[in-house]
Amino acid sequence: MSEQAQLLPGTLDLLILKAVSLGALHGYGVLLRIGQISEKALLIEQGALYPALFRLLRQGLLKAEWGTSENNRRAKFYELTPLGRKRLQEETDGWRRLAAAMGSALGARPEEI
Repeated sequence: MSEQAQLLPGTLDLLILKAVSLGALHGYGVLLRIGQISEKALLIEQGALYPALFRLLRQGLLKAEWGTSENNRRAKFYELTPLGRKRLQEETDGWRRLAAAMGSALGARPEEI
């Protein structure tokens, strides 16, 4: 994809959970991973990311531990908790149902009605 898409309300948390499910990441790594897995179609602002990470920690969906980043700096690394893994699955299922319904609705033709 070459054009960036706009995030829909409520999608940032799901994207963070998905990114972190692929391996423990520090905050900036989460941004890079979302860009990578969306083929650069979704780029998140740091000002939106860190409040979302804090919210997910507070909800018990992520856990964090201090470590050293690849550039030898101290960084907080985020991982999914079992509750976070469950929420990721529930949200993913919901989005797949929505995407299928939208695909059906947008593919409707006058002769099919």
